[in-house]
Order: sequence, then structure tokens, then C-alpha cells
Amino acid sequence: MKITTNLKNDIAHAPKWFHAAINQKPQEKILKTIDGNVSYAFWKAKTSSENLIVLVHGTGAHKKWWYPIGPNLNNKANVVAIDLPGMGDSEFRERYKVEDFGSCVTNVIKAEKDLHNLNCVYLVGHSLGGHVAGYVGTEEKDLIDGLMIVDTFIRPPNYDNSEHKKNGPLRMIKFYEDKETLLQRFRLMPKQDCENDWYLRYIAEHSIKHTEDGWRWKFDDRMFTGLERLFGYKFSFECPASFVHGEDSLLTSGKLLENAKLAYSDRMKFINIPGSAHHVPLDKPIELIDLILRESGLY
Repeated sequence: MKITTNLKNDIAHAPKWFHAAINQKPQEKILKTIDGNVSYAFWKAKTSSENLIVLVHGTGAHKKWWYPIGPNLNNKANVVAIDLPGMGDSEFRERYKVEDFGSCVTNVIKAEKDLHNLNCVYLVGHSLGGHVAGYVGTEEKDLIDGLMIVDTFIRPPNYDNSEHKKNGPLRMIKFYEDKETLLQRFRLMPKQDCENDWYLRYIAEHSIKHTEDGWRWKFDDRMFTGLERLFGYKFSFECPASFVHGEDSLLTSGKLLENAKLAYSDRMKFINIPGSAHHVPLDKPIELIDLILRESGLY
């Protein structure tokens, strides 16, 4: 990945569809809450529509991971991409819980439904966002009409919670004097290669911010040691659902995918993406766009 301080030059070789997408600027919005403001993006449907597609990112990521994808979904639907608390441009919090993430997503959906008189909601979540999507679909059955979980680690039925170790944050927050040095340190987690270096360079640009102490990652690193996850939680959504997984993903390797199918084949369609690892939106963006439109019935 070529890295300078000039993003435009670094991604000049990206395909035309990518440039067309990121040039379609969404409306940037803020949902104000007692616990902290939530930032999200909104792309209005190109034709009059009562549909809403909601995109939720993974751990340590942000809404702009979806900026190359969102504008390719709004021919027949309004599209929202959310910054979960403590990530992107959303405010930090004292505590982080998947349930609270779910409440943020739910409140954004309700706000947009009321504002635009929307009736049909399709929810897409990648990695941690998949847990959030499954949770919202379970807890808000009347709100969600369909959902897609993308390469999310679903714990097996016999998973021992006591064995879960908190190994510390993905990256302890440090401050850097110059932007380029920090950009050079950008890595995907879990580690994997990605041929679409232009996509990596784009999301890296929006993963950092400048403060009076220097350049730093946007996310709150306390989250990774304190995030309260959904242990022992069983998804029970009733809407049409699909589980999309990268063929080479570490998070669905071995018996992990087998266990997920055992637990949820009665309520989810499982779809394999050849040539992709965990980060399906980066590895196979066109294929994922096609899947979202197909599975949501919004071609």
C-alpha cells in the first residue's frame, strides 16, 4: 500500500466505481443521547423509497469503511452507516456493551424511520457489527425486516466463558508527531492480506485524527479490555437472514463455521465468499454489494 500524506494520489489507481462512490458524499448526522453522541451517515435513495439499509462496522472500525459501498445500495433504498460508540466520530463512553451498541443502532433506525416515513429495514453487520445486528434483530423483531451477518465469530454452544481472556487493546493509543508515520502502522485485525490496497489506504485516512498531543487512532482503546460481549446469548430473530463468510476467514475456520450452522441453520442462509478472508467488505466489495441487494430484494 502506497502511503504519503496525499490520499488522492495514493488511491489514484482505484477502480472507477470506487471513486464514483466516495465522491457521493452522504449527509453527516448526529444522534444526541445522554450517554454520548452517535455519528452516522445518510444516503438518500435515488428514487422515492420506503426502504432503509443500515450498515454496522466491526471492532475498531468506523462508518467510512462503508462509504465505497453505501452509494451502490441507494438506487431503491435509503442507506445509513453508523459509528458505534467509542469509534469513528462517535463520542467515547465510560463503559461499552453490545447491548448499548444495539440501542444506538435501534435509535438511529427509529429516528430515520420517523423522519422519512420508512417501513422496511434491512440490517447488515460485519464482525462485531454482526453481533450487534443479530442482537437488534432479536430484541426488536417488529423493527427489522431482514438482516445479514458478515463473518462474525459465533461461539459454539459449549463455549466456556471463563476461558475468555482479555488480552488488551488491539493497539494502545500512542501519539505521533506526523501523520504519515501513523498511517504506516495501519493493519487489519485479525491480520490478513488484502489486494485492494486503495480501499485500505482510504479507510486508514479516516481512522486517525490530530489532537494537541499529536496524531492518534480515533477509537477508544479502553473498549478492547472492557467491552461487555454477548456470552451465552442466543439469537432468536424471525426475519429472513443470511450469514456471509469469507472462504479463508480465520473467524469461521475449522469447526467454528460448523458450530454456527448447527446453531442457526434453521433461521439463517449460509453464503460462502471465495477468495475472501475475514474482511469481506474490503476483499470482495462488489460481491458483497450484489449480495446485499439480492438478499434484501432491492435489485
